[in-house]
Amino acid sequence: MLDSAMRDLRFAVRQLAKSKGFTVTAVLTVALAIGANTAIFTLVNAVMFQSLPVSDPRQLYRLGDADNCCVDGGIQTRFSIFAYPLYLYLRDHTPEFQDMAAFQAGPARVGVHRGSTGSHANGTAAEPFVDQFVSGKYFSMFGIRPFAGRLLTASDDVRGAPPVAVMSYRAWALQYGSDPSVIGASFLIGGAPFTIAGIAPPGFFGATLRPDPPDFWLPLAAEREVHRQNALLDHKTDHWLYIIGRIRPGAALGPVEAEINVLLKQWLRENDPPTTPASKQAFDGQHVTLAPAGSGIQQLKENYGSDLKLLAAVTGLVLLIACANLANLLLARGAANRAQASIRVALGAPRSRLVRQTLTEAVVLAVAGGAAGVLLAMAGTKALLNLAFSAARFVPISSAPSLPVLGFSFLLSLATGVVFGIVPAWSASRADPAAALRGAGRSTSGGATFTQKLLVALQVALSLVLLAGAGLMVQTLGNLQNQRFGFELEGRAVVNVNAAFGGYSPEKLAAVYGEIERRMKALGGVRAASLSLYSPMEGNNWNSRIWLADQAADANPQSVSWVRVSSSFFETIGARIVHGRMFDERDTPDAAHVTVVNQAFVDKFLPNQDPVGKRFGMGGAPHRGDYQIAGVVENVRFRNPRSPAAPMYFLPLLQLSKSDWSDPTLARSTVIGNIELRMAGNAKPQAAQIVRALGEIDPNLTVININTMQDQLGRLLGHERLIARLTEGFGLLALVLASIGLYGVTAHSVAGRTGEIGVRMALGATRATVTGMILRSVFGQIACGVAIGVPAALAAGRILADQLFGVGSADPMTLAAVVGALSVSALVAGLLPALRASGIDPVQALRAE
Repeated sequence: MLDSAMRDLRFAVRQLAKSKGFTVTAVLTVALAIGANTAIFTLVNAVMFQSLPVSDPRQLYRLGDADNCCVDGGIQTRFSIFAYPLYLYLRDHTPEFQDMAAFQAGPARVGVHRGSTGSHANGTAAEPFVDQFVSGKYFSMFGIRPFAGRLLTASDDVRGAPPVAVMSYRAWALQYGSDPSVIGASFLIGGAPFTIAGIAPPGFFGATLRPDPPDFWLPLAAEREVHRQNALLDHKTDHWLYIIGRIRPGAALGPVEAEINVLLKQWLRENDPPTTPASKQAFDGQHVTLAPAGSGIQQLKENYGSDLKLLAAVTGLVLLIACANLANLLLARGAANRAQASIRVALGAPRSRLVRQTLTEAVVLAVAGGAAGVLLAMAGTKALLNLAFSAARFVPISSAPSLPVLGFSFLLSLATGVVFGIVPAWSASRADPAAALRGAGRSTSGGATFTQKLLVALQVALSLVLLAGAGLMVQTLGNLQNQRFGFELEGRAVVNVNAAFGGYSPEKLAAVYGEIERRMKALGGVRAASLSLYSPMEGNNWNSRIWLADQAADANPQSVSWVRVSSSFFETIGARIVHGRMFDERDTPDAAHVTVVNQAFVDKFLPNQDPVGKRFGMGGAPHRGDYQIAGVVENVRFRNPRSPAAPMYFLPLLQLSKSDWSDPTLARSTVIGNIELRMAGNAKPQAAQIVRALGEIDPNLTVININTMQDQLGRLLGHERLIARLTEGFGLLALVLASIGLYGVTAHSVAGRTGEIGVRMALGATRATVTGMILRSVFGQIACGVAIGVPAALAAGRILADQLFGVGSADPMTLAAVVGALSVSALVAGLLPALRASGIDPVQALRAE
């Protein structure tokens, strides 16, 4: 059996080597489809199935199952992040866990400088890196060993301990050239001094699969040294830590989860009790789910899981189209070799041998295409990562195929060859020995078979589904990008900064902020500058519960978004004040505290009223008159471009009373994260000047990114852009493959009907008549494919409905455009064989017969 299989394999390779054009076409067709599927599976495997590179990941369980970032106060919909005191309470009261570690839910970029003095001591500015605060048993719980030096221990995570940090292997290798003197060296991280204790091992990027993983890990106890009065460490109502524990062997998960929930509610009753009917109802629903954590915090799975499933389905359709092409190519090859097969049968070859030989050829083509597809997938995976994470500096996903990916590609290639080689193999086995006796040169095939035409119709139908879906997603992306956001995108830039200003006095902050605005306005091309906690379409802002002045003290408060901005903010971003005034020099800390609200705020809380002069507040009913509305601005969008504008209010950047500065939350809200610029030109050429100017103002001010507002919006629409661009690309690939399949079947049909066409022309048929006859056959296949594809496209549109924006799932214009594109492609694919048919010489055709 093995010898026979090897003979079949050698014979198939020799035969395919003789037909180079056919072989290259078939291999390339399969390679494109296998490559697309392998690239998507590489991401699916990394995001959905990969375990952390830690010891015994099956023993790891997470407290909570939601991606909650980054700081949450009080009640949570799915309790998944925890205050530091709550973490300590749970750790000390759950003996079922061998170890339990906590780590910062939202790592942030900070300024880092090598040395123990300010960043300008040696004339260099601080560099942006990502840091993450972790508990002392973080590395030991995961079983991580250092690459060099040592990792953090429990003794490092106590107050008063010498501040030490662990550097990632990647940061050490790329930024510091694997310099061994880094270990034991002093670094300023976020303005606070740390000594580098050691280097984490290669391949460990933390407990969360995310773009831009941590470069430095710092002990939780050192958080106060970095954030000073803005530190969260001792806050009982600010939740900002994920918790993962290693459970003891034999512990029952159900009772452990029940115990954790009892402990949670006990702690909340004592430290953050509900005060209103709504909060009491929410309190009763608080629940922590004990979830497997062998894969860590699956942030990318939460964010991109549905996208990857959709793309896997799309590439699956592309594979079906390519397989139909392969089957058609093999059918055409079998028809061309029918005479040879008939002779072999006449000489006694068993039909099973013909089936086996054709299947062997199909498998060889598919496996060769799969091997080429793996090479394409490596480049394709890189392109996918760049498209999905265009704003990231590094994504811890390798484009090199792993063993599971290689296994997937091989099995997919093998299945492709076997499944779609069956029909051609069966067709080859039906060779008629009598045909060899009648003469091999006679064209008796009658053109393309019904099976071939059916496969073309299937390709057309699948292409229509993909193109229709791509059209809907492209329109969705355009609608999202071109809607009104309440500010101007053109000529606006954002400088994202990390301001390590914890501990600054109000007077020093005012001086620094004034100097920033002055220096930015002095740059060439800058027309206006402003400062803010968050900038428009950054995807974030703060939320707090507010009480209206005329609201009863025991009424349920409403959660509303808010942000602090400088007085020139609205002018700089181009937002219109529709009523009242914007902030100005009158709004000093000693003046009456004012706010500007958006139109959605007025529509929800003050309908049919003049909002100017009305009051509300946050921080409890006693503060419900703290802020007076000075103006109303149009709905400036900060977060989700899909959702209607939510109620929002704006506060002057530094308008805080002395008592306000003692509130850590309010004090933290004055630390800027962005500088907005209204530019006459592009901000990118002036990036070096901006970085230098800000570094000269304050060494604790680190530039993270400089982007246009368009870029910032583009990052927020990363999911939509990924789906739109990939479905568009795969749709066009499907169209090309379907066109090739249509061309191949039509050309084969013309070759098989040479004698018939010769007779028709000898009897008086014109070239136009013959051309029309061929094109009618082409468009008949297109019509059949459209008849199948339109209902399928409508069904696919309903599946995509949740992802669409501003376009219906059954958009007639999209379907019409797709049918038109398919018709044009069919005309191009069928015209060349039709013109060749109309040029047949009747005499030569009849002589050949």
